[in-house]
Amino acid sequence: MGMDGPRMGARLTVAITPADVGKRVSIRRALPDGRPGDVVGTLQTWSDGVLRVRRRDDSVVEVPQSTLLAAKIVPPAPPRRDR
Repeated sequence: MGMDGPRMGARLTVAITPADVGKRVSIRRALPDGRPGDVVGTLQTWSDGVLRVRRRDDSVVEVPQSTLLAAKIVPPAPPRRDR
């Protein structure tokens, strides 16, 4: 397969639960057009089948649980540098 196809041995796993609220997560989800989309940020809430993730720019993304392809806990973001 090409660069956009699945990699040999790649396994998508959802390794987060509602108990991970408050932690920084990386989520891969299926977008409405079928393509994957990624969200990285702090898991704010997970209720009624919807995850709310606050990104570094302070925007909040709502991710329906039914669209999750993969997810995991990630380390805290490095501090921002002043320019």
